[in-house]
Amino acid sequence: MFSTPNTPLDEVRRMILRGENDTVDFKQRITKPDKIARTLVSFANTRGGTILVGVKDNGYICGIDPEEELHTLRLASEHYCNPPVALDYEEVESDDRTVLVVTVHESKSKPHFAKVKEDDWRGYVRVKDTSVQTSNMVNKTLLNEHPVFEKLPLDRHENAVLEYLQTSPRITLKQYMKLANLSQRRAYRTLVKLVIHGYLRLHDKEKEDYYTLS
Repeated sequence: MFSTPNTPLDEVRRMILRGENDTVDFKQRITKPDKIARTLVSFANTRGGTILVGVKDNGYICGIDPEEELHTLRLASEHYCNPPVALDYEEVESDDRTVLVVTVHESKSKPHFAKVKEDDWRGYVRVKDTSVQTSNMVNKTLLNEHPVFEKLPLDRHENAVLEYLQTSPRITLKQYMKLANLSQRRAYRTLVKLVIHGYLRLHDKEKEDYYTLS
């Protein structure tokens, strides 16, 4: 029995069927370099990923003009990412529609930052299908360590917060410090680790940040 090598289109279709996740993102178009820069940075800071340009959120292949998209991507990667994020490109045809497959490799120069506005650069990591903004402490962790972004065995301090959230809707940093009897620095690093690995979700839109189960 002979096997046929996979074509790029076959792989694109498989990625679409699996949906967006921690290593795949769909973009119908790329029009704003500052917004796509956050996705580029989040992949580079985590374990890399693929952006399918010309694919809607529901997986429908709408196609694009690759030259226009490439211009915005290059602008974003070179001028809205610091340090710049290296990208690989490939054009794939599906029923006369072009999908631009953009590959972002996990970076050896972490952390990368995205330009949100003038003189405002922020770090992001990829958690599930979302680019999550980091803090200064997380950026230092990315710089000094080589985390593995996947599910991992947990110690008693990490399990403590998960057990607490089985019966409570949320937890703050101060509550976790008291619960686990940890210093602020160690407690924060633990919570960030659990967010990055997909156990917790960070909510930072209110007065005080809090965490919930993913």
